[in-house]
Amino acid sequence: MIIDKLAYSSAIRSKSPFLKSGFAVGALLICVGFGAFLPSAVILLTMMTLTLKLSRTNAKHYKNLMIAPFTFLLMGTAALLFDVAKEPMGIVSFHLGSVYIVVLFERIIYVLRLMLVSISAVSCLYFLILTTPITDLFLVLRKLHCPNLIIELMMMTYRYIFVLFEMAIAISTAQSCRLSNINAKSAIKAFGGMLSTVFFQAMQRANFLFDAMESRCYDGELRVLEEYTKATASEKITVLATLAVLIVIAVANVYFKIWI
Repeated sequence: MIIDKLAYSSAIRSKSPFLKSGFAVGALLICVGFGAFLPSAVILLTMMTLTLKLSRTNAKHYKNLMIAPFTFLLMGTAALLFDVAKEPMGIVSFHLGSVYIVVLFERIIYVLRLMLVSISAVSCLYFLILTTPITDLFLVLRKLHCPNLIIELMMMTYRYIFVLFEMAIAISTAQSCRLSNINAKSAIKAFGGMLSTVFFQAMQRANFLFDAMESRCYDGELRVLEEYTKATASEKITVLATLAVLIVIAVANVYFKIWI
C-alpha cells in the first residue's frame, strides 16, 4: 500500500504513463543489453536520483525497498563465486576430496557486474512503479493489446494481495495478544490457524466480489475510466535525449574499454 500512496503522490503522477513506461523500459534494456559496469552504474544513479526527487519518497524508504532484491541477489550469486579445479589456484582455494574449490578473480568481477546490472534493472522498475499508479500501467498494457483476461487477473491479484496481507497481520496481532506464540508448538498451531482463516476469508471475499460484479452487469471485462495527460514535445525530447546519452555512454564504454 505504501508503493500505491507514493505513486499517487508523485510529482509526475499526471504525466503520460506511456512516456514513463518507455523511459523506464528503455533504460532497463540499455542496462541489460550492454551489461557493463559503467552504464549500469550511471543508470542506477540516474534512476535513484529521479525516483527520490519525483516520487516523494525518502532515502530510508528507498533503501528498505532495495533490501529484498539485494538479499535475493546475494543468495543467488553466492554460488557463482566458486569453481572446481584439479589444483589450487585463484584468490582462495580449499581441498575437497580429489578436487579444489577455488575462487577466481574473474568470477568475483563477473558476480559484481551481474549484481550491479540486476540492481540497476530493479531501480528502473522502481522508478516506474513509484511514479505511476497501477491503474495507469494497466492502461498501458491495454493499449499494447495485452489480453483482457491477463490484465484483469493482474488487477484482482494486485488488489487482493494487500487485502489478504492486512488480514493476516491483523490475525497475527490478535494471536500475539493472546500469547499464541509463546513457544514453538503453539506458534506453529497459531500459524496454521492463521493460514486456514485467511484462506477461508479469501474464498468468501471472492464469492462476495463476484456477486457484486454480477449485480453490476459484469460481462467478462472490467472497464475503468481512462484518464491521462498526453506527453508534450519537450517531455518527449527530454526522455529521448536522456536515453541517447545513456546509449552513448554504453557504446563509448564498449568501444574505448573504459570500464569492464
